[in-house]
Amino acid sequence: MKTLRFGIEIETVGATRQKLAYAIQGAVGGHASGDYRGWQVTDAQGRTWKVVADASLSGGEYSGEIVSPILTYQEMDALQQVVRAAREAGARSDASTGIHIHVDGSRFDAKGVTNLVKMVHKQERLLETALGVSAARLARYCRPIDGAFLQRLEARRPRTLQEVNEAWYGRRNSMPNRYDSSRYHGLNLNSLFFRGTIEFRYFNGTVHAGEVKAYVQLVLALAARALASKAASSKRRDFNPATAKYDFRVFLLHLGLIGEEFKTARLHLLKRLEGSAAWKGQRRDRRSPSGEGTPGSEGTQSGAGGVQGGVHEALAA
Repeated sequence: MKTLRFGIEIETVGATRQKLAYAIQGAVGGHASGDYRGWQVTDAQGRTWKVVADASLSGGEYSGEIVSPILTYQEMDALQQVVRAAREAGARSDASTGIHIHVDGSRFDAKGVTNLVKMVHKQERLLETALGVSAARLARYCRPIDGAFLQRLEARRPRTLQEVNEAWYGRRNSMPNRYDSSRYHGLNLNSLFFRGTIEFRYFNGTVHAGEVKAYVQLVLALAARALASKAASSKRRDFNPATAKYDFRVFLLHLGLIGEEFKTARLHLLKRLEGSAAWKGQRRDRRSPSGEGTPGSEGTQSGAGGVQGGVHEALAA
């Protein structure tokens, strides 16, 4: 996951685009400039950060979408500094804002894309709940994976990206349009065929740097797992609100978000879910009120309710 390149779009309200641009300049250096299309910051490395208008945002002139350049995992700290700077400049999130994360699609062949679609479909209800996606956004801007698309994908078993293209659009689309209506799904493949990136649109807006990092780590882990897997199942996993925190933690561990390095990511990704992160059913982790367990306990417990048993359960599901 740490070798995948990505980009991010962060929608905000509460600050003008000019103010956001100068805040970004303060974080990354370089110089800022603006015109009728919006503001841009050329950072110290010569890359361009953009701040553009978005008519869907509630803030009018006091709103803007921050568009990053292509980033690497090693530049996560710089991204977090940009988010903190925007927040200090007055940027905030509301019900109209969202975050879109793009993963470089150049390493994806038909198998990798198919694996990703199936993995997301299988866990989509859990993902939507963990991320707190509102009913309004699910109905309009980040709809679930389309059932007809999934049926076409599974029936065809595509061997080429062109065949994935035909499954996505329901026809061969050799000239994809940026604003094609199919883009309004939580997992957007129109972006792959238009600009060469796979877009994840599930995320609510936030100017919390830790949450932004957790969302990027989740997306990169999903993409890396899809690329590494020989095959994937699309069968929907049963969703139980009472065990959702445990179920999602097991899924995160399966993706490789395990250990101290990803502890903060797990905390952000699990905090909206009910139940215990460490035990399934009635049994509870008595050692830690947070449900996360002690730092040295992860992956070492066994038994019907333990994390180790849960990982095997997830792999078999």
